Amino acid sequence: EGVELTFEDEALKEMAHIAFEVNSEVENIGARRLQTVVGHLLNDFMFDIPDAIGPNAHVVVTRELVQEKLSGLVKNRDLSQFIL
Repeated sequence: EGVELTFEDEALKEMAHIAFEVNSEVENIGARRLQTVVGHLLNDFMFDIPDAIGPNAHVVVTRELVQEKLSGLVKNRDLSQFIL
């Protein structure tokens, strides 16, 4: 869609930490959990961002953004079991 994403190092570490945490608490499905975490995070970017800010935009994914988008799912064990 013409949107360029840049991931800060701390954002990548936070995504890995979330995947590890959910794997530890729910079911250990390994790297598939990380794929699911990244996919869930990117849903907004794939569907909302292009319309909101237009094509050829540049978005920086920060640790805070990752926490904002995923912390509610991680804290709710029942929800994370089905979504993550």
